[in-house]
Amino acid sequence: MSEKYLMENDDEIYRLEAKTDPQYVIKQALWAGIKPGMRVADIGCGSGKTSAILHGIVQPGGKVVGVDGSINRINYAREHYSIKGLEYVHKDILDSLDDMGSFDFVWVRFVLEYYRSSSFDIVKNISKILKTGGILCIIDLDYNCLNHYGLSSQLENFLHEGIKYLEEKEDFDPYVGRKLYSFLYDLDYEDIDVDVSAHHLIFGKLKEVDEYNWLKKIEVVSKKVDFNFNNSGWEYDDFIEEFRKFFSDKRRFTYTPIISCRGRKS
Repeated sequence: MSEKYLMENDDEIYRLEAKTDPQYVIKQALWAGIKPGMRVADIGCGSGKTSAILHGIVQPGGKVVGVDGSINRINYAREHYSIKGLEYVHKDILDSLDDMGSFDFVWVRFVLEYYRSSSFDIVKNISKILKTGGILCIIDLDYNCLNHYGLSSQLENFLHEGIKYLEEKEDFDPYVGRKLYSFLYDLDYEDIDVDVSAHHLIFGKLKEVDEYNWLKKIEVVSKKVDFNFNNSGWEYDDFIEEFRKFFSDKRRFTYTPIISCRGRKS
């Protein structure tokens, strides 16, 4: 999984740590139907922080298995979030997961956006480890990185063209959120429910966590863009400076819809 991961870089563990809000994760998981005593799989567990949060919710008696394609992140999770009843497995989610056993609840958050061409196949593969009657919760963004007001027309055009480039060349899907319901519907899940809210909602004074998350994301992702696709005349440093200037402006307004979808395996 790490080889295909668009955000792969030496600091990604720390970005994932910083942007994960425990109260928000708890709210989403409870909405999805997680309960004490469940055996849970956290697919794309990253640094292990979310797995530890889920582990706390399923106590007493629950267990969590965090799965990630990066051995560096798995090692970090084992070192920083080692708790009884919580284990971490290094696996590619495109491969068979059958040897992990079966689960009552499977959590997939901010993963499918990096697999535009295979997101449905991944959900289908993950479904195999879910018990009949178990709950699958898939959560992702829609119109990812594209909802801003206050930026110049040149920067806006560049962002849209850059995202289109990433769709074609890096298998990134900025619109996967709107597809989640159809994935569960096509796999015959029951009791499907959907929640839509704002994930990023940024205006006025910039919070430190938003500044780090967004600027790191823009810096890493833009290095994978061929700047020759656009006639802006910008090089990498020019684009970074232009986005930093826009993002630090208190007049700026940025938001990203987050779509949560849960269903019960029939």
